[in-house]
Amino acid sequence: MIQQTKTIQVHTPESQRGFAGLGIAPKLLEILAWLKFTTPTPIQYKAIPVAVEGKDVIGIAQTGTGKTLAFGVPLIQRLMQTSESMGLIILPTRELALQVNEMLLKVGRTLGIRTAVLIGGASMGYQIQALRRNPHIIIGTPGRIIDHLNQKTLTFHRVKILILDEADRMFDMGFAPQITKILQSVPKERQTMLFSATMPDNIMRIATSHMKLPVRVEIARSGTTVEKVEHELFVVRKDQKNPLLAKLLSSYKGSVLLFSRTKYGAKRICRDIRNMGHSAAEIHSNRSLAQRREALEGFKIGRYRVLVATDIASRGIDVKGIELVLNYDLPESPEDYVHRIGRTARAGMAGRAISFVMPEQRHKVRDIERLTRIVLPVSQLPELPRWKR
Repeated sequence: MIQQTKTIQVHTPESQRGFAGLGIAPKLLEILAWLKFTTPTPIQYKAIPVAVEGKDVIGIAQTGTGKTLAFGVPLIQRLMQTSESMGLIILPTRELALQVNEMLLKVGRTLGIRTAVLIGGASMGYQIQALRRNPHIIIGTPGRIIDHLNQKTLTFHRVKILILDEADRMFDMGFAPQITKILQSVPKERQTMLFSATMPDNIMRIATSHMKLPVRVEIARSGTTVEKVEHELFVVRKDQKNPLLAKLLSSYKGSVLLFSRTKYGAKRICRDIRNMGHSAAEIHSNRSLAQRREALEGFKIGRYRVLVATDIASRGIDVKGIELVLNYDLPESPEDYVHRIGRTARAGMAGRAISFVMPEQRHKVRDIERLTRIVLPVSQLPELPRWKR
């Protein structure tokens, strides 16, 4: 049976709004103030009051809009109120899981909140030990959660709050069977929160089948791009990409997040950037968890000026102050363009997104423009330096 959803739309944040009045417990308000979280983002302002009441929530918001606190604060508050409950957070990538865990521990550590992170590339034994400590919150990727479920090292009987974050990305990555199995295994009497940058049909089917009268909180129309991003396209042949890249890297002085379509391309581009004299690191599925973590931390602290990533690895990248997102290769889907450029202009800062487009890819540009409802301006190629491999 298709269930109706109630929609709340928010278009602009109001700087005078605070966290008080959202139904947050005094102790949590105190912790948020101490952590310098003073003004809720639009998604937090609308999702938190609904979620603390125990209602199901569908949150449609771009990356970098503060979704972690939007579900994290209600989750921690509800766990404080019921001792036997557990929260389960499912995310698409290892990096995102680690970053969500870091944020939840910041808020919940002084309240005695314990977490367990279940991700691939990390020791199963260590994760089993963490599960034996009866965590309040489990944060994990679908594949590793299913591994633990199959090995009977994890049970869901205490799960009272289920959160699916970056739901569209999980489906894009082929996790639909695992998500379905988890949804069928968790108790029916629970609160479910689903967050996504876009809302395709497969996500709506999940919402209508597995959620109870969810309140839909939408802070931007599905497919809209970050408002403060300046977009630019260059039409290039394949052999012009590296000379143009060299020119752009000498023109922009800040940090650069570069997207490659494949992990093999990412490796080659990273090597080429180093040969241009710039510090660079790569993050993709062929890198170990330790290597990916080192690359991300190095990018955050400025050890690496350029981070080369694939779409699959990119969802965990939450770095403030990225000046430029560079699409060396156009993404496979227009939705991925939205996710990629969401890495710049985070937390209200201005940002820039530059894309390299091959002449035969103009149809992809039209698809992106149709989804984002903006015209992507094409710039004339500058005089390019000679490039030698």
